[in-house]
Formats: sequence, structure tokens, C-alpha cells
Amino acid sequence: METQQRLQGKKVAILLTDGFEQVEMTEPRKALQEAGATTHLIAPNGGEVKGWDETEWGDSFPVDLPLAGADPNQYDALLLPGGVMNPDTLRTEPKAVQFVRHFFESHKPVAAICHAPIMLIEAGVVNGRKLTSYPSIKTDLINAGANWVDEEVVTDQGLVTSRKPDDIPAFNRKMIEEIREGKHQGQHA
Repeated sequence: METQQRLQGKKVAILLTDGFEQVEMTEPRKALQEAGATTHLIAPNGGEVKGWDETEWGDSFPVDLPLAGADPNQYDALLLPGGVMNPDTLRTEPKAVQFVRHFFESHKPVAAICHAPIMLIEAGVVNGRKLTSYPSIKTDLINAGANWVDEEVVTDQGLVTSRKPDDIPAFNRKMIEEIREGKHQGQHA
């Protein structure tokens, strides 16, 4: 499958903070860049963010834009890496929740893996949507009105979700496909 330059001219925001599952950012980001997209790491604070590598702290990555200076209108899609700490911290940041909500209000593709759908609950955008996640947040998603399924990757009108790092290849393929297709009218808040 030819991925080279399929996303030329597309800009993807990657919203994260310390404690994101490192491979859930680095591998999708690499796939997006190889497909021609521009990616920006956006975090509540500038400087650097530190990844989590399975059972210990991972590498640090430079933040492209602090959240306060990031305009969601400038992006075609949103990637939300998982990890336990990352979305749990982000969901307490009103600006981060509103940033996520913007993509649904604007019908733009959103890709969320592992524990990242916690952010979607906080943004109030899962009711009636089919998705998956890391199994430990299944009940939270169901209680928020989601139709949770245990599948490698789930796509619902521009929303792409996966369960864990093993699902990244399928997640990347669907994420690129949804971003290439552009806005989805069924993607809404």
C-alpha cells in the first residue's frame, strides 16, 4: 500500500503531556510524517514532554507549541496517545478538553489509542459512538454512552480508536485513511 505523500498538506495536532505511552506517539507520528503530514506536539506547558516506556520513564520530546498558543482551527486532525498518566492529567485541563472538543464540533478526524478515550469522555463526545480502548476503561466508556467493542481498531465517522501498542499497525492504517478522507459529517460533539 502506497502511503507516501497521501497526507501532503495536512496538519495533525498531537495533544499530550508527561506520561504518554511513548510508542503510541512515536509510531503513529512516524506513519503520519511518512504519509506527508506535518505533525505538532502540543502540551499544556512548553519545553519538553516525557514519555512512558511500558514500565518506566522513556525519552523526552520537544513540544512544538504550548496549548495556550495552539489554534485547533489550524489542524486537519488530532492524535491522542494513551498511557495512564497522560490523559488523566490532560482531562483536568479545561483548555485541553476544549481543544479535543473542537475537532468533533468541526467534524475533523480524531485518533485515540489505549487510555486516551478518557479525554473523549471528558469532552462529552462518546455518547452513541462505537469505539474501543484499553480494557480498564471499558466501563467508563459504556457509562458515558459509548458502544464499546473489543477489536484491534474501530472506525466510526472519523473517530479511530485502538486498544494497545500491539494494535498500532492497524491503528495507523485507519488513522491515515480517515485523515485522507477529511471531514466526516457524522463526527460531532
